[in-house]
Amino acid sequence: MEATQQRIGDMTKQANWQKEKHVPVIECAERVKADEWVHVKVTLGKAVAHPNTTEHHIRWIRAFFTADGDKVIRELGIFNFAAHGESTEGADKGPVYTNHEAEFSFKTSKPGTLHALAYCNIHGLWESERRLDLD
Repeated sequence: MEATQQRIGDMTKQANWQKEKHVPVIECAERVKADEWVHVKVTLGKAVAHPNTTEHHIRWIRAFFTADGDKVIRELGIFNFAAHGESTEGADKGPVYTNHEAEFSFKTSKPGTLHALAYCNIHGLWESERRLDLD
């Protein structure tokens, strides 16, 4: 029996962030000036809280940008979240938790699309996108 190949893109989930806690929410200006810094914030659970426990958490967020007309997607950042209440005393007994949000800045000379991916240790890979236009 031949194994079926699965592509990552086919396994990535999308939904409305106002109803689904796993979808990354990209916050930034809709229009910016070319070659000026754009401040971006990516969060999860903005409308519906996502758990942050040892058993169920967001491991990472990754951000990308595709400029109009480009055939290459540009990686903007990788943000890992490593503390979810783990402890030698047991799950959720630790004193440290990292929150699943990332802030960064970038600049571009072309309009395009911001992409965010987030990985939940139980529910897999989720994505969202947001258009960025230039004045």
